[in-house]
Formats: sequence, structure tokens, C-alpha cells
Amino acid sequence: MQNKTMIRTGRVVAIAVLLTPFIVMAIVNYFSMPQINIEDEKIDIVVPRGASLNAISDTLLKYHLIDDKKVFRFWVTTLEKDRSLKAGYYEVPLGLNNVQLVNYISTARSKQLKVTLIEGWRIEQIAHTLAAELDIDSSRFANLARNPEFISSLDIAKNSLEGYLLADTYFMYWGMDEEQLIRFLVKNCMALFTEEVNARLDSMNMTVHQILTLASIIEGEAIFDEERSTISSVYYNRLKKRIKLQADPTIQYILDGPPRHLLYRDLKIDSPYNTYKYYGLPPGPINNPGKNSIMAAIYPADTNYLYFVARGDGRHTFSYTAREHSKAKAKFNQIRREVYRKKKNSNP
Repeated sequence: MQNKTMIRTGRVVAIAVLLTPFIVMAIVNYFSMPQINIEDEKIDIVVPRGASLNAISDTLLKYHLIDDKKVFRFWVTTLEKDRSLKAGYYEVPLGLNNVQLVNYISTARSKQLKVTLIEGWRIEQIAHTLAAELDIDSSRFANLARNPEFISSLDIAKNSLEGYLLADTYFMYWGMDEEQLIRFLVKNCMALFTEEVNARLDSMNMTVHQILTLASIIEGEAIFDEERSTISSVYYNRLKKRIKLQADPTIQYILDGPPRHLLYRDLKIDSPYNTYKYYGLPPGPINNPGKNSIMAAIYPADTNYLYFVARGDGRHTFSYTAREHSKAKAKFNQIRREVYRKKKNSNP
């Protein structure tokens, strides 16, 4: 009996001896916490999605934010922060002890990154950029943007969010997931449709979906902001007179691959998006327009123009009659042939 007691006592002493360095270190860490100053030097680190505690410890060790992985993991467990270390892109102050570092990473907000989504991009292009900048799953983003069940949760009764992902430059938090990003972009888009704007849409007998559809076509045509409202007026005038829109961007939408010079046979493709074949607006947006194109669709210029054609410098020539339009078109074709001839001569 005495031997058993001695053995048990020996084990307790051994465990105490083993734990003593950690206890001492814990006490030292806890009671020697330097003050965090907003002016302190910081370092950027990324905590990857789904990273294990060991992987996070490796990252912190790599950037010399900790000296010992075991001590850091001890503090994470002791402070019960195992499930609180979030994926993100953080600016971490240098000189934090383990306690502060654990608390900082578990409570700090991920750094905002500047992300530019170009007006006129389609869902896949937006998904690709967000994947590159914010490390999201581009396939999941694109699939969600075409998932009717998810879309209905946004109070949008459509099968696709094409046109509803407002293209702009944003400051986004690294760590936002695909669903959060879509909700963020849709929210920014719908914020444009204020009570005043919705009243105007009622007076125009237009829906939000129709406005975004028209805006996407304007986006596909316009380069210069000052032309957007005039281009918008042309399409409204054609709609009123029941003239086919004959908008080239809608043909590009139904073609595979990058934009190219349209051929006569392209205009014969049987698709509801073919505005050379069918009257009125196509079923939905053909890209994700920016604010300027959306505003142009809501507030078109007051004109009687029925036609426009490219001028060769990014701008357009607007016409009232088919005869004027034919002349402007012939002039543009002449410019295009000249450009092609020069290009061909420079590359024998």
C-alpha cells in the first residue's frame, strides 16, 4: 500500500515538474502584456480558409509573430479560442505576446481589399476576379448566382443574377464567402432603386428587371459616359415605334468565345436574345452594368434619334433617318477598311 502511494506521489510530482515551465510561461505571458498602439508597426498575414490550428501556428511562426508553436497552441486551448480563429487577411501589430495574439486574431476584423469589377462583365468574369482577389470558389459563386432557390432568398424571382451584381470598385473584407459577396453586390445594385426611382419606373411602365436588361445593352455599346443617355434614348424610341432594337451586344451574348466582328449569319441565330430577329427587350441582362448605365436606362435623354453607329474612335454618330444612318454606316465601314489595310501592310 505504501509503495502504491509513493508511486502515485511520484507521478504527481513528475507531472507538476513537466507542467511547471508552461505554467510559469503562461503567467509571464498573462502579466506582461504590452499595450497595443495604433501607430505600432504591423505585418500582413493570411489565415487560409479551413486552416488547422497547426497550419495557423506555422503561418505565425513564419512571420516571426510567435517563437514557439506549442506555447501558442497551449494559449489557444487555455483561452478556449479553438473555434474562434477566423480565416482572414489581417494587419497584425508586431510585439504582441501569445495571449494578445490569440485574442487579436479571434476578434479582429479582416483587412479590406480594393477590388474592381469592370462594368459589363458577366457572372463568370466577376467570379474569376473575386477568386483571385479574395480566394473564393469561383465555381460556387457562379452556381449560386444561377441557383433559383438562393436567388429567391434575395427576393428576386429570376433564374439568374446576371445584371444584378453591380459592377464597381469596392473595399471588401478578405474572408467573405461566396454567398456573402453575392448578397453584398445585389444589395448595392438594389440600393439604386430608391422610392423616387421606383415611382419613375411605374410612370415609365418599366420593371427593375427591364431596366437592368436595357442598362446591360447600353453598357455593351457605350464607352463614354456622356453618350449613355443618348444611346438609351435611341432604344426607347425604337421600343415605342416597335422597331427591332438590333443591338449588337445581344448577338455577342449568344456567341461562344470573346467578342468578334459580327457576320451576317450571326444575325440569323434563333435566340430570344437576338434583337435583330425578335422585337422588344431580350429576356434578361446580358452582363452586369455599372451605375452610369443603369441611370441612363432610367433617365434617357430627350431625343428623336432612331439609329447610331460607331465612329471609329469609341464614340457614335446618331441619326434620325435610315438614310442618314446608311451614310454614317458607310463612312464607318470605310474607316474600318482603311484600318484593316494599314494593319495588313504593317504585317506582311
